[in-house]
Amino acid sequence: MNILNYLQKIGRALMVPVAALPAAAVLMGIGYWLDPDGWGTNSQLAALLIKSGLAIIDNMAILFAVGVAFGLSKDKHGSAALSGLVGYLVVTTLLSPAGAAQLLGVPVEQVPAAFTKINNQFVGILVGVISAELYNAFHQVELPKALAFFSGKRLVPIIVSIVMIALSYALLYVWPAIFGGLVSFGETIKDMGTLGAGIYGFFNRLLIPVGLHHALNSVFWFDVAGINDIPNFLGGAKSIAEGTGVVGVTGMYQAGFFPVMMFGLPAAALAIYHSAKPAKKAQVASIMFAAALASFFTGITEPLEFAFMFVAPILYLVHALLMGLSVFIAASMQWIAGFGFSAGLVDLVLSSRNPLAVHWYMLIAQGIVFAIIYYVVFRVMIKTLNLKTLGREEDESEAQNVQNNISRAERAAKFIEALGGKENIANIDACITRLRLTINDMSKINEAMLKQLGSKGVVKLGGNGLQVILGAEAELVADAMKHV
Repeated sequence: MNILNYLQKIGRALMVPVAALPAAAVLMGIGYWLDPDGWGTNSQLAALLIKSGLAIIDNMAILFAVGVAFGLSKDKHGSAALSGLVGYLVVTTLLSPAGAAQLLGVPVEQVPAAFTKINNQFVGILVGVISAELYNAFHQVELPKALAFFSGKRLVPIIVSIVMIALSYALLYVWPAIFGGLVSFGETIKDMGTLGAGIYGFFNRLLIPVGLHHALNSVFWFDVAGINDIPNFLGGAKSIAEGTGVVGVTGMYQAGFFPVMMFGLPAAALAIYHSAKPAKKAQVASIMFAAALASFFTGITEPLEFAFMFVAPILYLVHALLMGLSVFIAASMQWIAGFGFSAGLVDLVLSSRNPLAVHWYMLIAQGIVFAIIYYVVFRVMIKTLNLKTLGREEDESEAQNVQNNISRAERAAKFIEALGGKENIANIDACITRLRLTINDMSKINEAMLKQLGSKGVVKLGGNGLQVILGAEAELVADAMKHV
């Protein structure tokens, strides 16, 4: 299976936990709006909403471990999700600062800082992928009668636990190198001025999918390399008096995020909505509106970004480039604002009173321009490249004109025949609306026959990946094909 096809599978698996993020973001957004100064300390209702949202946002890594393990499993069984949870708990417990200290034989104070950031999306997705592959390989294994209770699906968590011990041992030495490399990279580009700020903005977004942006953020936002941008900006007049805050400079690693998070990404959400199939627009609108609202008010962008970063990686690359451009422009023009939480409306309003905020209102003008750029670029790319963003799957009603005069088993057999026979099919999977297949020889595919069987089209990914668009019955057909 080629990498692009596998990324598509991971993207599909991520939609299960990602669906929970907009609700969390809206809860937090309302909470911050109710108590913009105290963030919950001055309002019990605000505290309730903020903490409820944080319970989900702060545990994205574990959601990804469970969701990816479930989504990549062949039969979508709960045992796969349980295996992902077990694997994540093993890795994050062994590699917590206390666990790493014991494994390395050093005091906790000497443990590399990398292990304070082990609960990240990279680890969650990695554990989910490995757990799913182990589930697919071992969930039907039969043990001797004396151990029969642990056969099949019960065996998988045990195997996952053992494999995760090995993975933890590898990460014990690899993770600090990855984390340290990002910190060193940040320290290198900090001397490049506004260009460096733009480069940072680009990599900040590029690292979001694997959660490694935190290492890079620590260099620019906090006191890892002497920049300390967020605390110095929040210090305001005190920072200016102490010489740690410089008007027009302090805040340049934050300001450029506002135009994208408040305007660019919501415009991208609108483009995704307008690009959706007519019958899917209502469903897409509910997801995109909540995600866009969260991005605009609070700067929480994950619900929006995870909706397209894996299903359309080229869009996410463009998004990262535009973020870099936005940070560079704001830094170059000295349009400065800062944040304590993230670059949303709440923080923009609050930072406007800070003496280190310079021409902050110009970030709104920049944001309007970026909204136009984001909308046009996303609409054109989605249409031109036929990107399968949210809502561009075939509608259920379009799948009604398939051949209904034969049984599902007979139809599944004909699908196998149209795909070149069972020897030509290396793997069968399905999402909500399409068969996702790994084919040995693409030349044996009979697309005309597939169309007669109800296919609305095929998507070829690399040399072996094939998607057959069917509609809502895709998973049923896939199960019938596996049975045949």
